[in-house]
Amino acid sequence: MKSETIGTSTSQVEVLNISPFGIWLFVACKEYFLPYESYPWFQKASVEQISEVEFLHGHHLFWPNLDVDLHLDSLENPEKYPLIYK
Repeated sequence: MKSETIGTSTSQVEVLNISPFGIWLFVACKEYFLPYESYPWFQKASVEQISEVEFLHGHHLFWPNLDVDLHLDSLENPEKYPLIYK
């Protein structure tokens, strides 16, 4: 006999705040700020589009409605990723 899973799993990523300057994320027990000047894809996105983020494989963020993919290493070490969307 198997126990039935009750409820849903807790997400490892949460949008903490959407401000006029960027968005705050809480991912795997760490906070990240994504300023619009560096991450312009989020500036005109709706709250719903920004809030629908998936945390994949323990190191990858994906916003399916915006078609945006970010690796956590690019947030932790931006100097390794000098290319910026224009």
